[in-house]
Amino acid sequence: MSTSTPPGESSEHPDQGGSVPDEQWADFIRQAESGGAGAPKEPSARARMVTARLRALDEEAAQARGAGRPWRRKPAEPWQPEGWRTGPGPQAGAGRPRKGRRLAAVLGFCAILGIFVVTMRPSLVTDHLPGGAGGAGGVAEFDEDRPTPARPFEGSPALSWADGAEGIELPEAEAAGGMSRAEVERALRSTRQLLIAANLDPATLRGERPGAALDLLDPLQKGERKRLERSLAEPTEEQDPLMMFSRFDPDEAQLAGDVVKTRGVMTFEAGDPGSVEVHADYTFVYPLVKPGGDEVARTIVRRRLTTVLHDPKRFEATGGKLSIRTSDQNFGNSACEVNDGFLHPSFPSDTPAPGAGGDDVDPYDRDAWQSDGSCGTVTRT
Repeated sequence: MSTSTPPGESSEHPDQGGSVPDEQWADFIRQAESGGAGAPKEPSARARMVTARLRALDEEAAQARGAGRPWRRKPAEPWQPEGWRTGPGPQAGAGRPRKGRRLAAVLGFCAILGIFVVTMRPSLVTDHLPGGAGGAGGVAEFDEDRPTPARPFEGSPALSWADGAEGIELPEAEAAGGMSRAEVERALRSTRQLLIAANLDPATLRGERPGAALDLLDPLQKGERKRLERSLAEPTEEQDPLMMFSRFDPDEAQLAGDVVKTRGVMTFEAGDPGSVEVHADYTFVYPLVKPGGDEVARTIVRRRLTTVLHDPKRFEATGGKLSIRTSDQNFGNSACEVNDGFLHPSFPSDTPAPGAGGDDVDPYDRDAWQSDGSCGTVTRT
C-alpha cells in the first residue's frame, strides 16, 4: 500500500506532519483488520506500532469533533537514543579543560624557568638591550669578570675566600715552651687581634694611627714599638709603616664596600724556655675605588708574621703583650718605589707606568714568596 505525504511532512513519521483525511485512516484500518489485498497476514512490529498510533489519533480526532473544538496533533517528543549523535558527553567535554589546564601548566613552568634564568644571569637580557652596559645605541658589551662596586671581587680567586676576620682562624691551643694552654691561647688570640687591627680596621686602612694594634705590642721590647711610631710619623724607605700596617691615602683610594677578603694559616710552637712563638701567614685582598669614582682596582697584601709571648717571670716583658720576632710582606698592585707610608694601587684607566722590571708575579700564589725589596709585574689582581 502506498500513501501520499502532505507537503512538509515525512512519510516515515506520520505523526510529525499536518492532518490525515479521516477516510484514508478508516480505509487503512479496514484493510488491516480484514487482511485484504496488500495487507500482510502477520503485520510487523513496526506496522502494529503505526496502527496503534493511528487508532489513537483517530479517536482523539473524533472526540474533538464531537466536542465542537478544533483538533491539532501534538508535536512529536524530541526524543533521541541516549548517547547517539548527541554531541560530546561529559567525559569528552571534560577533555578540553584538561588540555587547557595542561597547556597552562606548561606555559606557567616555562615562565617561571625564564624568570629564574634571567634572575641568575641578567646579562642574558641586558647584553642585548640598546644603550646597555657596553654603551649607548648598540649591542651592550659586558665583561662578566670585570669588577664593579657591587661586585668588587668579580674575576678574582678571592671571590670564594672568607670575609675579613672570619678568615683568621685559630688552631687549638695546647701547652708549649713552658707556657700553659691558657697562655698559648692568649698568644694566639692576641696575634689574631694584631692582624685584624693592622690590616682590617677601617681607621688603619684610611691611614689613621693604628692605636689598637700598637697597644697589643710589648713596650718593653727594645726599639720595636718606638720604631713603628716613628715610621708612622715620618715614613722612609728604612722606616716604612707598611712593614706592619695596610694603609691607603684616602684622597687617592677608598675601600669599595666594607669587605676585605682573607686567606691564610696560623700555627704555634715552643720558643725559648718560657715563651711560645706564633706564626701567621695571611693574604689580604683590598677592593678599591677612587674618591667619587666607580672603577675598581684590587691591591693584594701578603704578610708573614712571627710573634712571641714571653713569661714575665723569666724575661723582661710585660705580661700578655706580644713581641715581634719577624715581619715580612709582599705587595701586589702598588707603586714599588714610593715610600710615603701608603699603598698606591693602579686603576685600569690609569696611564701605564714604566715597566718596573723584575719577574712576573702572581700575588695569589701562596706557594711562592718574593724577596723583600724586589719589584715585579703582577699577572693578575
